[in-house]
Amino acid sequence: MALYDLEEQEQISQIKAWWEQYGKYVTTLIVVAALGSVGWQGWNWYQNKQAGEASTLYFAVQQAAADGDATRAREAAGQIIERYSGTAYAEMGALLSAAVQVAEGDARNARAQLEWVVANADNPAVRDLARLRIAVTLFDEGDYDGALARLADAPHASLAARYGDLRGDVLAAAGRPEEARRAYETALAALAEAPGQSGAQLRGVVETKIEALES
Repeated sequence: MALYDLEEQEQISQIKAWWEQYGKYVTTLIVVAALGSVGWQGWNWYQNKQAGEASTLYFAVQQAAADGDATRAREAAGQIIERYSGTAYAEMGALLSAAVQVAEGDARNARAQLEWVVANADNPAVRDLARLRIAVTLFDEGDYDGALARLADAPHASLAARYGDLRGDVLAAAGRPEEARRAYETALAALAEAPGQSGAQLRGVVETKIEALES
């Protein structure tokens, strides 16, 4: 029995020695892990809170859009951008509000919100969609060079056909039919790689435009 007591005392002594050497580090690790867990939970709570508040404002943008109220849509989208720019609702709100501004004839404010999307959206396709819509407003105003400049960089693959189609429209309006034809053909090539009902509809439109150039 005394042997066991000696062995236990030796083990206890070893544990004490180990703790004296490494105890502070262990305690520090435990505290850091605990704080990290609390911090992560707090961050999740904050993110959920931000998303919830942003979604409420986005709903206000949707209501304003349904009512055709450009001012209210712009103000609600502006609040999302100012207070919740890190959420997806900021991008969606800016895009939706810009559409309302265009419908109400306010291309300048529409472009301001679309420019924010181009500069801040994380998703390349969303950025390129905003760039496409900016080009549309410039085209509508007769700024062909400005529209072409917006369409110059290759877009996300999902938007390649729409970029080619719009580029063709701009070039045709600018009196550059051969370049317009090439742009339309680029659109058709992109559509060939993305079959679908919507693609079939756009393909028919683009083919009609090409025929019009030949007449």
